[in-house]
Amino acid sequence: MNELWVWIIGAAVGGLVQGISGFAFAMVAVSVWTLGGLDPRVVSVMAVFGGVTGQIISAIRVRRGWHLAILWPFVFGSAIGIPLGTRLLPYLDPNRFKLVLGSLLVVCCSAMLASSRLPHIRRGGKAADAAVGLLGGVMSPLSGFSGLAPALWATVRGYSKDEHRAVLQNFNLIVLSATFLSLVWSGRVHSEMLPRMAIIAAALIPPSIYGSKIYVGMSPTAFRTGVLWLLVGAGVVMLAAVLRA
Repeated sequence: MNELWVWIIGAAVGGLVQGISGFAFAMVAVSVWTLGGLDPRVVSVMAVFGGVTGQIISAIRVRRGWHLAILWPFVFGSAIGIPLGTRLLPYLDPNRFKLVLGSLLVVCCSAMLASSRLPHIRRGGKAADAAVGLLGGVMSPLSGFSGLAPALWATVRGYSKDEHRAVLQNFNLIVLSATFLSLVWSGRVHSEMLPRMAIIAAALIPPSIYGSKIYVGMSPTAFRTGVLWLLVGAGVVMLAAVLRA
């Protein structure tokens, strides 16, 4: 397949999923781009750029407030996690990282799908929320999957549909924007990437808008189930990448 179409298809499908769920652009788009044999160094930058662009569209289309009382511990933790993840990047074995995280996602989220009546976790308070935000911050420069940990945590916390969306949408907007700025500052984003960024933005915006319309019509149960299936899918993609390697 032509390289241009691989970029377009990955961005379009990722934009649709992000419009519905409030996260997961990188998870979906990177899966398509990696299978298409694109340069991993460019893919990592485009995943962050596409995620930021999609979150801006979602923030405009789906306004659910900031829910600052819930959000701030996640953001506080991510402020520690982003530089930590950047420093860990040269030392991390990506296959071991994907193996552990992918296995946890598949097992935990499958169990939650099998039993929708599992008790919610109320303990840990703001400290536990900040720890999850830290993990999301670490994963942002490592993989672009900043929303995975908060998405799972918001589910087990038992947040309402709008609280869940607000945390994911606003957390990802802040964290991915900070990550993209760090990529620009470090010189990993250069002028030759601008035409490709324009193509990705054009490809993801219409599906993202359509996905936000789907979200508005979803019931809380359907939204929770959809998020869990996305997390299972993320785990499967990670394990498949490890097997390919």
